[in-house]
Amino acid sequence: MLGILGAGSWGTALALQATRDGHQAMLWEFRASAAQQMQEARENSEYLPGIPLSDSLQITSDLQKCVHLCDTLLIAVPSLVFPDILRRLKSIISVDQGLAWATKGLHHATGQLLHEVAQKELGKDFPLAVLSGPSFALEVARRQPTIISLASTDINLTNRLINHMQSNTFRIYTSNDLIGVCLAGAYKNILAIAAGIADGLELGHNARAALITRGLAEMQRLGLELGAQTETFMGPAGLGDLVLTCTGDLSRNRRVGMALAAGGNLQRIQADIGRVAEGIETARAIRRIAVLTDVEMPIAEEVFQVLHQGRPPRRALEVLLSREPDRQI
Repeated sequence: MLGILGAGSWGTALALQATRDGHQAMLWEFRASAAQQMQEARENSEYLPGIPLSDSLQITSDLQKCVHLCDTLLIAVPSLVFPDILRRLKSIISVDQGLAWATKGLHHATGQLLHEVAQKELGKDFPLAVLSGPSFALEVARRQPTIISLASTDINLTNRLINHMQSNTFRIYTSNDLIGVCLAGAYKNILAIAAGIADGLELGHNARAALITRGLAEMQRLGLELGAQTETFMGPAGLGDLVLTCTGDLSRNRRVGMALAAGGNLQRIQADIGRVAEGIETARAIRRIAVLTDVEMPIAEEVFQVLHQGRPPRRALEVLLSREPDRQI
């Protein structure tokens, strides 16, 4: 049985996917009252209202119970709480279970990729895997056709995750590039904010295409510096997730960018969305990595300036367009 830790929209959608075709799964929600409500109502009314939960899905607020009963564990929480979940799991998880996550972000304090955070807590030889896009939770929950990326250090963990999750509407593409898939899943959220700003300023499709194209180049440039594989950025985890998040109306990060372009206050924007938009804090972490590696990332830099330094979106655009013509934007 697969245990999914985190009952937000993405965790719940993955739990629904794991119960397709009669499979059993368990969803952990840290709030006892919320877990009980979902168990009784058979619906996550907070995050995925109107979508019934399968009878083969158990919901619990007992983390030890979930770990004890499940052969494989998948974390689906915001990156801010990812390290805390690892610390809670450290003494109760086994090597035979391995650990996967569907979190798209970086360690907020250090800028580490999440596989580095997991290795620090669990050891470099612990079986690890990361699930990434292109995917929106709502469409997975509705059983609309989806492909995802799965990068892992362990073939047994890979095979268990495929057995637990793959169906005729949910196809998994595998990789061994933890660095590339982790980075792509985090970085694309910054670029989605940039694309949202461009759309909010009504700059047109040409501008959006330019941001996606040059953003992909930035992502790949940093990834190769960190040891990722080129092909990762041209596949589902890279280009696929980037296009989805930069163009899809379900993208929280794109919505943040559009609201910023309209003159919104960041705190108010976050409150209105009511969900974590990972790109906001990822922009800080990516900037930290850029400084340490001396990799040039002008789009990510301007998104950071808009989010955290108060630069007006139109001014950020002017900075990008005023760069020397023989340099990449």
